[in-house]
Amino acid sequence: MASLLFSPLSIKKITLKNRIVISPMCQYSAIDGFANDWHLVHLGSRATGGAGLIIQEATAVSPEARISPSDLGIWKDEHIQKLKQINEFIVSQNSIPGIQLAHAGRKASVSAPWEGNKKLDFAQGGWQTVAPSEVPYHDGEPFLPEALDKNGIQKVISDFKTATKRAVEAGYQVMEIHGAHGYLLHQFLSPLTNKRTDEYGGSFENLIRFVLEILEAVQSEWPSDLPLFVRISATDWAEDGWNPEESVMLSKILKEKNVDLIDVSSGGLVSHQKIEIKPGYQVSFAEKIKKEANIVTSAVGLITEAKQAEDILQNGLADLILFARESLRNPNLPLDFAKELNTDIQWPKQYERAKI
Repeated sequence: MASLLFSPLSIKKITLKNRIVISPMCQYSAIDGFANDWHLVHLGSRATGGAGLIIQEATAVSPEARISPSDLGIWKDEHIQKLKQINEFIVSQNSIPGIQLAHAGRKASVSAPWEGNKKLDFAQGGWQTVAPSEVPYHDGEPFLPEALDKNGIQKVISDFKTATKRAVEAGYQVMEIHGAHGYLLHQFLSPLTNKRTDEYGGSFENLIRFVLEILEAVQSEWPSDLPLFVRISATDWAEDGWNPEESVMLSKILKEKNVDLIDVSSGGLVSHQKIEIKPGYQVSFAEKIKKEANIVTSAVGLITEAKQAEDILQNGLADLILFARESLRNPNLPLDFAKELNTDIQWPKQYERAKI
């Protein structure tokens, strides 16, 4: 039986050489949003390792959109040059460069993981965070998030629009809007964090309004013949939160609005979430959305083995597999998986002498 993991997938005018995608993973290694040689080597090595698509980490659309002071950004034209260099290298390795545009909302202004992942107050270089409502992520935080007013909402929408324009100039070929993991778009979706009484809160139609307005802004700058993904958390893993049925409803609407793929993750919204973590624990959500919304999906979450990934595809549970931590452990994951699945793929000519 031919491997589906190593079969191509065409979305609009882009063809991925295989179904292995490097998930966007924060590196906390930028200064003032600028990419550097760490990002070139990190992303470039996954391209030489054989992945079909490399999605750059959550990239902030404004300084206040960053999770930490060390996040990548695309809020000014000066950011473009290095990003373009990285993308050109990825393309030279027969891989596709993608970007995930993001706004951290109330989860912004924290230190890097190796510095404790602590909320930074203003004296520590932190900044005022924003959210749909003044609801903190943790009790006892040094300041509350500021509820966005109409002008603030319009600024965020404008920031996504101009960031998309820069992403096109930098040479990205896949765009992903980050609506998951408890960041700003997800905060608007969930009634656990959205307590608004205006047109952005209350009913399902109001809860999804902000996401749809961001989508429209991105589409006004993103080429219609290039793939557009949206990452969502299919469930909050918490009572009275966003749920899988609402995820299906949203995915149907996103498909009608020409989104090509739903990148299905879960959780991250509230600190009291209760997740039963096990191998492939999020795959069922990708399957549900794929089948009920009739849209292409990607699966993530403790997918670490070649056969596991292959079985997900063979059983029709998802269309792409995103690898995060496993790809950190092994940048040459696709090369190793191909060997395990008895599939021949092209190695970089510089490495062919090691091919056995």
